[in-house]
Amino acid sequence: MSAYPPLPNTMKAIEISQPGEPEVLIVAERPLPTLQQGEILVKVAAAGVNRPDVMQRRGQYAPPPGASDIPGLEIAGEVVATGVGVQNYAPGDRVCALIAGGGYAEYCKVHESNALPVPQNMSLTEAADIPETFFTVWVNVFQRGHLKAGETVLIHGGTSGIGTVATLLAKAFCAHVITTVGSEEKRQASLALGADVAINYRNEDFVEQTKRATNGKGADVIVDLIAGDYVAKNYQAAAMDGRIVQIGTQNGVVKELNLMPLLLKRLTHTGSTLRSRSVEDKARIAADLQQKVWPLLERGALKPQIFKTFPLEQAAEAHALMESSMHIGKIMLTL
Repeated sequence: MSAYPPLPNTMKAIEISQPGEPEVLIVAERPLPTLQQGEILVKVAAAGVNRPDVMQRRGQYAPPPGASDIPGLEIAGEVVATGVGVQNYAPGDRVCALIAGGGYAEYCKVHESNALPVPQNMSLTEAADIPETFFTVWVNVFQRGHLKAGETVLIHGGTSGIGTVATLLAKAFCAHVITTVGSEEKRQASLALGADVAINYRNEDFVEQTKRATNGKGADVIVDLIAGDYVAKNYQAAAMDGRIVQIGTQNGVVKELNLMPLLLKRLTHTGSTLRSRSVEDKARIAADLQQKVWPLLERGALKPQIFKTFPLEQAAEAHALMESSMHIGKIMLTL
């Protein structure tokens, strides 16, 4: 192993003491991760807070086999050590990375193929905002949803971390964007990000408004984190041959569903998770992002949307804010 001397034997990390409310997140001391072949050790500068972290804290989303039980799915920082066989990074390099767990800590290990160089002129905190949301949006909106220039995408949760990135990327690739939001403040924020139409679901019917905005056609792609009764409504709001991509189930299971609109409109309803994918799968997504999206980040055409940062020790407060849904953009932990 190649490393900056000296490295500590232990590190500060956030543990989930038991399933429950945000206060179950506690500061603990953990051994420094041990590197396997192809892995790099990153001194974490910032880590993103995401809905899967909240689900894990509640006991609803266990880490995949072999992953750290420390929450946190995305980080940015400086490489301080490299394992056997590492070819692309050396101590001192600035990277951001998608991980299966372990982000809420002073140090985190990741396979080098799942890390990407920090874009020029971007802070480490901004870079830590990229991996989870950009990987998720790229896979679901573009690889699975097949969004094309000129098509219309309906994005539920338009001011969430996923929603803001989906808006930015869809506009960057010349799509029309409709979002749903929960307040007038969030509607204005979504429009400022580039949404062509932002629908306040509390006082507007998003099916009706989507049809109106598309001259009756409906949305070609729908990105849904909500599920529940939204599933049937998505079928109504979709265009012929529309693609609905399920990336969350915040409203729980579908209790009753008429599949006839799915058949009549020739809809595709697909879904995916990112965390449990193999290192090789994530490496292919990273390579695609580096080729197609990184140039946009490098020249400042896309900019991460950060709502608030908290010190690592205040992870509980960060989770409370996440669950309040008052944020517009990403919540970050910094070290």
